[in-house]
Order: sequence, then structure tokens, then C-alpha cells
Amino acid sequence: MSKATAAMKVAVIGSGISGAVCASTLARNGVSVTLFESARGPGGRMSQRSREISEDGKDLLFDHGAPFFTVSSNSDALTLVHDWESRGVVSEWTPTFGSFDCTSNKFLGPQQQCVQEGSEKKYVGVPGMNSICRTLCHDPGVESKFGTGIAKLEWMEEETSWSLEDSNGENLGSFCGVVASDKSIASPRFTDLTGRPPPLNLNLIPELANRLQDIPVRPCFALMLAFKEPLSLIPTSCISFKNSEILSWAHCDSSKPSRSTESERWILHSTPEYANRVVELTGRRKPSNETLNKVSERMFQEFQSSGLVSSQPFFMKAHRWGSAFPVISIAMEERCLWDRKRRLAICGDFCISPNVEGAILSGLAAASKLSEISSCL
Repeated sequence: MSKATAAMKVAVIGSGISGAVCASTLARNGVSVTLFESARGPGGRMSQRSREISEDGKDLLFDHGAPFFTVSSNSDALTLVHDWESRGVVSEWTPTFGSFDCTSNKFLGPQQQCVQEGSEKKYVGVPGMNSICRTLCHDPGVESKFGTGIAKLEWMEEETSWSLEDSNGENLGSFCGVVASDKSIASPRFTDLTGRPPPLNLNLIPELANRLQDIPVRPCFALMLAFKEPLSLIPTSCISFKNSEILSWAHCDSSKPSRSTESERWILHSTPEYANRVVELTGRRKPSNETLNKVSERMFQEFQSSGLVSSQPFFMKAHRWGSAFPVISIAMEERCLWDRKRRLAICGDFCISPNVEGAILSGLAAASKLSEISSCL
């Protein structure tokens, strides 16, 4: 590691899997990394809902975003996953799958999925999906600042460096390079979610601006349910719903490795069409408790009408993923957007594919770009 590399400071914005992988990889290459995250903890769509309290006062934990992930056998991501397994933050999950036809009220399955080396393996973080990001965000060389949103990125031409500012107007320091793993940093599409313009002025990167102008996304509601007794009428741990306007997918969260089995916990995901209808009626801002309660009731009613639910849940709460699932990929070949002159990388699943593997590969690509720059010019 050269002295120039050791002195290089990079800011990574966003602690989802893409940003966390990028930050950890840069730190391993000797770069000084400061990671900024507006939320209280890491994870993004791999977050674990861990602040829900049941009626007996115990914590209820839910992987309410990505239920699991896969990686291709020839992917660079596989090496990372094997490393995470050795560190004890990832484990293989072997669920059973089935599908339920809501028109005929018939369950098709169960059918044990073929588990082979590579893409067929299902991985989960342990003890929660966010364990991966949490571990990476605390790797040596990574300084993580949670609860710190970025309101402004300013390119200092004379100093050839970036100056970052938070929502309170406080200067967060200057950095040789920046990695934006949160699409709201640069895409105007998400300005109405915060009521503020994007922190990054796209006029600085005109060659990339057109690709960032509009990144269409699909919303989704996740319903978290906890039952005192197992749902014995459901023969599988994962269900896809056919011919339902409301539900698309469900999985038994408590069936994963290293999860508590004191209660049976299920997570239901809505169809994009249903989520879009709700968004059209209520707006794209953060949904009210009234809206979330109505969504909870409607999704559970659909689940219950299948005849698969033998009891009432003692806990039920909905969460909206407003912009989590990108519809298009904007940098398939490059794997991330890169402005070498200003040492700015933009990465995420929206660059390659809308899944965890796509986010990992994009984070690795961004780290590679910044690692090539040995000093501030």
C-alpha cells in the first residue's frame, strides 16, 4: 500500500449491501473510508425490523426486505459470500417452495428446490439479513456515521475534492472521492419523497445525467405477522400466489437459520399493482399509520381467505418499500457509473440487476474504480 493510497479519503453514501461492500473493499485496499447513512442502522433493503415488541415484552425480528439471496457460480460475488460464511454472518437456507392459486383455492406443492453449487443455493444473513451490512460497515478502516443524511455534495474545483454537508447545514469534511450507493443522491425522480432537490447537481456530470434522470421503480408493501402457534395448514416455508391482485409472495421468517422459534413469523409481499394503487391514492410521501393499518388489514384478509391461516396473529404491521425495486438497469456493462475526473462512482442494484447479487457486483465495481486512483490530483 502506497503512502498516497493510505492518505486517500473516500465518502460512501448509503449502507445497503452495495455501499457496505464498496466501503469494506476500499478499506481492505488501504483507502480511508467514511460511510454516511441517514437511517439509524445499516442494511437498506436487507434491513431487519428489530424494534417491534410483542405483547409479552419480547423483541420480534423480521427480515422485511430481501428474504434471501442467490449468487451465480461464476460470479465475483461468490468469493465474498464464502468469506461471509467463514465469518459466521451468512448461512445457507434450504426452504421448501409451493404456489397457491387464489382462483381455484388450491395449493401446488410442496416442492423441495434443487440445491446445487452456485446460483441454486439460498443464502441468508445470520442472525438477521442486516448482519452482513452491519459487519462490513464496521470492518477495519471503515468509519460509519448512522443517522447522518447528506443534503449537499459540492465539488471544490480548486482543491479537486468533494465537500459534504448534512441536512442541518453542517460541513462533514472534504473527500478525494465519493461513492453514491443511494439513488436518491443523484436521481431527480426521488426529490418528491424528501421535498428537497437531489444532493448532487447533475450539471456536474452531464455525460451521466441522462441515465440518472428517470429510474423507474416498483413499490411494494411488506406485512409482518407473528403467530403464537405454527400455521400447520401451510406445508411449505415459501409461497408464491397466483391470480391474486393483492399478494405475490410469502415466507416463514422464523424457519431461517439462527432465528428464534418462540413464535411463528411470516412476511407477506404485495403485488406491485396493489402497491401502485395505494400510492396513487395516498401519494409517494411516507405513508400514514392509517394507510399502513388499512394495507395490513387488506393483505391479511387476502391471506386469510386462502384458508391457509388457522389462527389470528398477535402482531401485524405493514411497511412500504417505496422505491426499492428498480425496473431497468442503467449500467449493465460498466456495473457502475463513473466520473474519473471528479472521482465519483454511483452504484447499486439499479446499475446491473434488481437483486442482492447485482448490488454486490455494482459495489465491487465502484470500489475498483476508486482503488485505481492513488491520490487526489
